[in-house]
Amino acid sequence: MFNHLSPSLVLTLAFTAALVLGMLVKLWLATRQIRHVARHRAAVPSPFDQTISLAAHQKAADYTLAKSRLGLLDMALGTAVLLGWTLLGGLQALNDLIQGWMPTQASPLWGQIALLVAFVAVGAVIELPLSLYQTFVIEERFGFNKMTWRMWLVDGIKGVALGIVIGLPIAALILWLMGAAGDLWWFWAWSVWMGFNLLLMWIFPTFIAPVFNKFQPLEDETLKTRVTALMQRCGFAAKGLFVMDGSKRSAHGNAYFTGFGASKRVVFYDTLLAKLSAPEVDAVLAHELGHFKHKHIVQRMVLMFAMSFAGFALLGWLSKQLWFYAGLGVMPSLDSANNALALILFMLAVPVFSFFISPLMAQLSRKHEFQADDFAIAQTNGQDLSAALLKLYEDNASTLTPDPLFVKFYYSHPPAIERLPRMTA
Repeated sequence: MFNHLSPSLVLTLAFTAALVLGMLVKLWLATRQIRHVARHRAAVPSPFDQTISLAAHQKAADYTLAKSRLGLLDMALGTAVLLGWTLLGGLQALNDLIQGWMPTQASPLWGQIALLVAFVAVGAVIELPLSLYQTFVIEERFGFNKMTWRMWLVDGIKGVALGIVIGLPIAALILWLMGAAGDLWWFWAWSVWMGFNLLLMWIFPTFIAPVFNKFQPLEDETLKTRVTALMQRCGFAAKGLFVMDGSKRSAHGNAYFTGFGASKRVVFYDTLLAKLSAPEVDAVLAHELGHFKHKHIVQRMVLMFAMSFAGFALLGWLSKQLWFYAGLGVMPSLDSANNALALILFMLAVPVFSFFISPLMAQLSRKHEFQADDFAIAQTNGQDLSAALLKLYEDNASTLTPDPLFVKFYYSHPPAIERLPRMTA
């Protein structure tokens, strides 16, 4: 059927079909989630009716519904913006504007960088209203937001500064490699990208995270002794135990490991320590240690390396195909570089097609969570882990009644109804 169609038209049709189908699937799943949560709002599910109040359950339902409805708007806006950038000519218009202001023939690399920066800046402005609504309306309404407008502005300035200092040089290097490293530029660019990610993992806890939050050594000696003993029992070494002032931005709680190699740190949100008992903190930490014990972090890194390798190789081939540009609404220049165009179009198109494999990634993540739970139960106590997670579900207003299909498609963590009963069986 496609024998008489040009490659560019085939790409246009495939892109449009994938975009429409993806939007319909997202809409179907979101409306299922909204109906399911609303239908179960009136009563706490039986496994939790002795531990979760009806008011807390209904708050979680209302919070989920508010975020889901905003998500529908975000999906519609995202689809419109994507079409605007591609098939409706937005990226072409931006490229023409940049070339008129800074001809790529005269300064090819700087023209490419300017196009990439302008694209990112326009995208950030478009996304800004919904981001502000999420933070200062929804999060505020449910008592989670602790940010002030001044703090938000300062964070934004810091983020832009980090983007200029860290993101801009790596983007410029990749664009330079695309134009100067020959047919295998994609391999060298992939190597640089992987090295950059590993470097970020190493420097993040020491140099980047403190730009936004304060990290104080854990001072609770009793808890420190328990945590240190647990890590020694599990054969895990960390550079330090720290408490992060997460409460200055949000009431949500968490704990995580950060860093790479000898720079690994254990970080507790201050909000988490305020809500959990010492045995419960032990259990949550044991769960995180379970990810390391089962080598989930290494597995995810290897998967990321493999997928990015395939992505750069594909980009290396597509960037030379005129139909790739034309099929996505752009007319490439025949006498100057199109590297930034290729990079931007690739970043826009790949999520449209890769959306359909997201359930596989979510399933793998849920499997890893179950394995980490089992490790934590073996090292600490299932009752403590169950109690800790239930408190986190409640305090973070996570719904106890998500739609099962929505869970299978999106959830990186198992829902409480599947997860907690295993811990006390």
